[in-house]
Amino acid sequence: MAQPLIETAWEGTDVSIAQIERELARLRAESSAEGAQPTLRTSVMTHIAWAPPEWQHAAEETLSGMAERHPSRTLLLVPRPDEPDGLDARVSIRCFPVGNRAVCGEVIELTLRGNRATAPASIVQPLLISDLPVFVRWRGRPEWESPEFQQLIGIVDRLIVDSTEWTDLPSAYQELVELFPRVVVSDIAWERTERWRSLLASLWPDIRDVRAIRVHGTPAQGELLAGWLSSRLGHPVELELDERERLEGIDLDGAPAPFPPGDVPNASDVLSAQLDRFTRDPIYEEAVRAAAAAATTSF
Repeated sequence: MAQPLIETAWEGTDVSIAQIERELARLRAESSAEGAQPTLRTSVMTHIAWAPPEWQHAAEETLSGMAERHPSRTLLLVPRPDEPDGLDARVSIRCFPVGNRAVCGEVIELTLRGNRATAPASIVQPLLISDLPVFVRWRGRPEWESPEFQQLIGIVDRLIVDSTEWTDLPSAYQELVELFPRVVVSDIAWERTERWRSLLASLWPDIRDVRAIRVHGTPAQGELLAGWLSSRLGHPVELELDERERLEGIDLDGAPAPFPPGDVPNASDVLSAQLDRFTRDPIYEEAVRAAAAAATTSF
């Protein structure tokens, strides 16, 4: 990860949106004045991250590992509904060397206290960069009908989740399917199966009659791989899960599959790959539908 050439910051308690915008403009001017290289403000998107306090540190680490790859305006939203009403902010400009120039992005960390936690859209909308796509990375399992989730879904172009973070699988996929007509959805758990899916696809046509898959990995990876095979092969594929912290192997009808080439991507790499995509993934949606359907028939 490259180190920032310049990083300037400001923070305040009980702030207004107008105050945040003024400080952003001031910090941009300062970063341009301090830079030994010409600086470019080259945001390609607005990236929102919804990170409850238990996910805040992980979200900050992931974002810091991808700043120079996706210069953007990042809004890190930390809800604290049990605290007195108010809005706290930390605003920073981070510039990274790219050739003979410096590319700058903006990070706005907002602590939404009290009732502010249930009305994020009214806070976020004035800070969106017009005419650029808007992504939201939702840490943890969404409360599907909550006002904060419904509001943010209504203003973004893409929702990025990680169903590895959910505990009620596969039933949660039934609710996820209902979102597909409303917003483009990406799942980091699905991205982490990509090397294995490529490997299994290379085994065609020998795998066309597979009826069972044993996944040595997370529940999400198991459900998605079984759903993917079921949707691709056109018949149900039974899942047997050997739960692990990450995907370590796959058996097809009891026979171990070869190990795929390549390294396991880190969290920043996986999220970065999702931010490079702007269209639906019909193969993923079909895998989720198959996993949801299997959950229904298992009851």
